[in-house]
Amino acid sequence: MRILCTNDDGIHARGLELNIEVCAASGDVFVVAPDREQSGSSHSLTLHRPLRGMARGPQRWAVDGTPTDCAMLAVEALLPAPPDVLVSGVNHGPNLGEDVLYSGTVAAAMEAVSLSVPAIAISFAGTDLDLLPTWKAPLQRLVASILASPRLPTPIFLNVNLPPVRGDAVKGVRITTLGSRVYEGSIARMKDPWGRDIFWIGGGHINWKGSGGTTDVQAISDGYVSVTPLQLDLTHHAGLESARALKLEL
Repeated sequence: MRILCTNDDGIHARGLELNIEVCAASGDVFVVAPDREQSGSSHSLTLHRPLRGMARGPQRWAVDGTPTDCAMLAVEALLPAPPDVLVSGVNHGPNLGEDVLYSGTVAAAMEAVSLSVPAIAISFAGTDLDLLPTWKAPLQRLVASILASPRLPTPIFLNVNLPPVRGDAVKGVRITTLGSRVYEGSIARMKDPWGRDIFWIGGGHINWKGSGGTTDVQAISDGYVSVTPLQLDLTHHAGLESARALKLEL
């Protein structure tokens, strides 16, 4: 099995090295990852300049672009044949609820699915990266179980979040839905050296919602791995009749 590993924290990230070690137990690993931090890049593509895929060892490339660029270049240009699966991560931080709309980690998986390659996005929902090595064995078992199943269905992909505990202390795995979160105070107003207003997005306080037992937020809070199936189709199918009732069609 050809497994493509990528991320949004950059090719030198500790989470990516864990991803590579985990996937090496299940197949032949290829790595195509950004050459620098690309968190929050969502599904952006680099269109205003050419991209470079720079060799960083056998079957490993660093790309001066976004995670979506990496997935596209890997599948269509760099690998000798399309991968059987893409595994994105392990992200340094959670990708829960609406985070999936901003996440470069999740976007790489989305791009793979759009190219008919099954995908998994994996995130560590904590800040103590020294815990990452403790997740090698349980994550190997989880990834191996997923890959040993019949071909992952596209356009569905799996969004996996690991709770902020040691891997040997995890309680189990839950299949979940997306919760919700609201950022408060996430914009800091500052002054540049000339006294003009500038704004920095980040920080603040996060209020998580979705305390129901089926949400990713609750699963992580309870010490379980969260596995949420996601899809590319954002259509609100139940709302189609309400939209038609507006009589906008001519």
